[in-house]
Amino acid sequence: MKGPYRLPPRAAAPPRPAAATEPVDAEHRFYDRPCYEFNRRLLPAWNDRYCEHCRHYLTPRCPHIDEFLDDVEDLSPE
Repeated sequence: MKGPYRLPPRAAAPPRPAAATEPVDAEHRFYDRPCYEFNRRLLPAWNDRYCEHCRHYLTPRCPHIDEFLDDVEDLSPE
């Protein structure tokens, strides 16, 4: 078949929920960061907005890599 064809448009990212006004505790400090970008290689149902599912998680592109490494060092036995 000859002639022009169109690629389907990319799906737009879902709107982000409003930022929480409550203080962030240790359990939720890795939730919904402004740099979060879901890794589309994972199932969409896994998009819980936590860093573990971010495309930048534990990569040099992550602006918070030092914070993650500090968190791991805190868990190491002495």
